[in-house]
Amino acid sequence: MSITMHLFYTGKDGSARRFAEEMEHSGTADRIRAEDGNEGYAYYLPMNDPETVLLIDSWRDQTALDAHHASPMMAFITALREKYELHMRAERYVSDIDGIPVSDRSFIKN
Repeated sequence: MSITMHLFYTGKDGSARRFAEEMEHSGTADRIRAEDGNEGYAYYLPMNDPETVLLIDSWRDQTALDAHHASPMMAFITALREKYELHMRAERYVSDIDGIPVSDRSFIKN
C-alpha cells in the first residue's frame, strides 16, 4: 500500500512556480526523493491554472510519511511556502491496484 499526496500550491504572479523552482534548485526536492520510503516526488504545472503548482508526493506507507513530516527539512519547506505567500490544498490517495476491477484494468497500461 502506497500513500500519494496531491499538494496544490497556489500563489500570485508566478510565486508557486518560483517556490517549486527553489525546491528543485536548492536540492531539497532531491533530499526528499532520497528519504527512506519515498516513492515519488514531482512538480507539475496545471494547464488551466498558471498560479498553481501540483506536487505529487508518494510514500511507501504512513510510517515513512510520518518520518518525512518529522524531518528538519519540513521547517525549511514551511518557511519557503511562507516566503512565497502560498496557499495549499491537499488530497490523499491510498493505492490499491489489487482492488481495481478487471473492467477498469483494461484502461491501465503498465
